Amino acid sequence: MENKKVLLGMSGGVDSSVSALLLKKQGYEVIGITLEMFDNNSNVSLDAKKVCEQLNIPHYAFSCKNDFKKHVIDDFIACYSNCKTPNPCIECNRYIKFGYMYEKAKELDCNYIATGHYAKNEYNKEYDRWVIKKSNAGNKDQTYVLWNIPKEVIEHIIFPLANFENKEQIRQIAREADLEVANKPDSEDICFIPNGNYKEFLEKNSDIKPKTGNIVNSNGEVLGKHTGLYNYTIGQRKGLGIAYKVPLFVLGFNKVKNEVIVGEEKELYKREIQVSNINLLLIDKIDNPIEVDVKTRYSTKSAKATIIQDGNNIKVTFEEPQRAITPGQSAVFYIDDMVLGGGKICFQEQSY
Repeated sequence: MENKKVLLGMSGGVDSSVSALLLKKQGYEVIGITLEMFDNNSNVSLDAKKVCEQLNIPHYAFSCKNDFKKHVIDDFIACYSNCKTPNPCIECNRYIKFGYMYEKAKELDCNYIATGHYAKNEYNKEYDRWVIKKSNAGNKDQTYVLWNIPKEVIEHIIFPLANFENKEQIRQIAREADLEVANKPDSEDICFIPNGNYKEFLEKNSDIKPKTGNIVNSNGEVLGKHTGLYNYTIGQRKGLGIAYKVPLFVLGFNKVKNEVIVGEEKELYKREIQVSNINLLLIDKIDNPIEVDVKTRYSTKSAKATIIQDGNNIKVTFEEPQRAITPGQSAVFYIDDMVLGGGKICFQEQSY
């Protein structure tokens, strides 16, 4: 007899709450779990517990603060220390939501874990494996942040929201079920920085402190002063404090010289990038060039490119140059609607 026990990650938001309702209607034995990842998210556990009580399903809260600090917060700080722009959700998904939580599922004799992500998974005969696929949610699709999960977990995941097209459909289900979280606003901030001020967070929680230096162009000409490399991001135009004959944008950084490098918008475009820390889901190795669609940020459209593996790295060559590609962000590769895999963009602007 199939084990239909599922451990559902619950954040106290409407997506995971409706996921609990849907799973229960589908006949699963649902257990809610809230992972306490940092000091100020106790209200998350409270909201999730209320929903579970309303739906008459058990709820557990486990602290994984040490793991979260090690894999997510420390990585976040390290990225900014090295002039990279991280996406902490990707590390959290790999190590916490689909790592730590999967281990808890096995301890609780659950055959499945579930989350409120907008994504799909299914068995693919051509590739003879379980694959991650884009959901029906268009711009809200979240496969971009799932490329780095352990591939052996994919067949044990349920995505209850896979076939919904928008958030309003989810809220309507929550209203009809009289869930208290039906109109709870979405969180737009990094979860462990609820006020959105990542610069303040870095200054309080690391040895990163304001340190002035030069703003230079690609010829090394000094154009102004910066307030600390971590205060800037590639593609940034506003807040540079430079009067110049043409608009200037942040192109990159020279950590050794403590310089912010700026230039004209045309200098922001790149046709080739290198990607490291790769994780391939659809295949085990890229032996020959493959044409794929690539997303280099969660919010950007995908672009056509060819990829080839070189040892532990992947070289990406775009059909058309791409704007403001940023080290630390992820490049995620798609074949049709399937996630082939991804990696971390790793070029540095040290040549200026």
